[in-house]
Amino acid sequence: MHEIDAGFAALPSRRLALAALDRARALGVSHADFRLERIRTMGLQVRDGQVAGAGESETLGLAVRVVHRGAWGFASGVVLEVEEAERLAESAVRTAEVASVMTSRAVELAPEPVHADATWVSTYDVDPFAVPLAERVGLLEDWTRRLLADPRVDHAQASVAAVLENKFYADLEGTVTTQQRVRTNPQVVVHGSDVGRGVFDSMRTIGAPTGRGWEYLTGTGHDWDAELAELPALLDEKLHAPSVEAGRYDLVVDPSNLWLTIHESIGHATELDRALGYEANYAGTSFATLDQLGNLRYGSDLMHVTGDRTVEHGLATIGYDDEGVAGQSWDIVENGTLVGYQLDRSMAHLHPELNDGRSNGCAYADSPGHIPIQRMANVSLQPAAGGPDTDGLISQVERGIYVVGDKSWSIDMQRFNFQFTGQRFYAIRDGALAGQLRDVAYQATTTDFWGSMAAVGGPQTWVLGGAFNCGKAQPGQVAAVSHGCPSALFRDVNILNTTAESGKGA
Repeated sequence: MHEIDAGFAALPSRRLALAALDRARALGVSHADFRLERIRTMGLQVRDGQVAGAGESETLGLAVRVVHRGAWGFASGVVLEVEEAERLAESAVRTAEVASVMTSRAVELAPEPVHADATWVSTYDVDPFAVPLAERVGLLEDWTRRLLADPRVDHAQASVAAVLENKFYADLEGTVTTQQRVRTNPQVVVHGSDVGRGVFDSMRTIGAPTGRGWEYLTGTGHDWDAELAELPALLDEKLHAPSVEAGRYDLVVDPSNLWLTIHESIGHATELDRALGYEANYAGTSFATLDQLGNLRYGSDLMHVTGDRTVEHGLATIGYDDEGVAGQSWDIVENGTLVGYQLDRSMAHLHPELNDGRSNGCAYADSPGHIPIQRMANVSLQPAAGGPDTDGLISQVERGIYVVGDKSWSIDMQRFNFQFTGQRFYAIRDGALAGQLRDVAYQATTTDFWGSMAAVGGPQTWVLGGAFNCGKAQPGQVAAVSHGCPSALFRDVNILNTTAESGKGA
């Protein structure tokens, strides 16, 4: 395990926290917490063997949040001095005093055990910021040049984003935590054309973003060389594939596609703030309202979905959240029935019937300049013990489509009606793959889709997918989140021809 970065450890975190919390206590608050954060980001883009962009940035600041007179107060700044920490505490209290007049229900927080002087570091081998820029560039240039050497590829793009996030937290209850998280997101895209047919298209890698370091790009956790070697042939087959005939098909959905359907139709739908209507003016609400807990048939009996802040290499994995709550794992859907939500400490106090009255650790702020809000855990579909591999699922289909890789999506504000596309689609005939198809999208309602799940792959098919860019709230915040899932079989799903739907004709 790595140690906390020496540069961050040297910052006056404890002295600033003590000043802020002592001042907030003196002003009579019922709760106060302090954060000092440093977030380093790196981005690199290469196109056709040449660097198209490279940069690094750093955000450093402190924040004070209070509950006073039954209302939230918050203030943040960038000056790392005792006087500034005290001033931010005073500003947060003044904000709460103004907000208290408009607060109809007093804010109270569910209890949480004290975590005194705890340290947590995510699992990774190589700090991506310690890798020389020339080495990073050289790897991506090599990838794109290899691909461009294939005559079936017109252009090749490679990119990587990386984040090193350090966070110090302290509150009046005595919890003090220091954490470090690393995450990386590589992608490679090839472009090609069939000039005779007037078809232009692309094919992207399906290696997921992950809570790993630079070792991920050099073969730990994913075989990039093997995937890159396949891209030109996959692209060429896609360019020459027939357009799908719209209708109803059985689907076998690969984890590289299914993770996004989980994110949109389960992850967001079971965020308790959405279910309670807190996000209605911006991000929407949820069909999975609290009154349906324990009764809503979300899907088939095979459906077991968990929320998890502890899975190794998960993008939403933490030791402790931004309210000092330890990471946990819990059930959201069990045997196809809605049984849980994602929640923070204030919502846990209001709804003690959930998670035994305790937050499940879903508070997060994406920077020191933002207040923590309820954010998504690693929401994952569990595999079937002893379940089949992907070929075994395909063998159960007489007429269907195998879906690989994510692409575009659309879902309504209640997370109920949706459609998704993918990187590639294969016809299934009599239990075997029969070549790629084009112009495919699958369409359903959330409960119909998950209710049609007829078989779930075994642990050998389970993969942790995810995204760096889940957006929420006003002002907007962005968080990274993973979703694990196996391959799964869905019966009688509506398939659209996207070209026909666009009005351009099949």
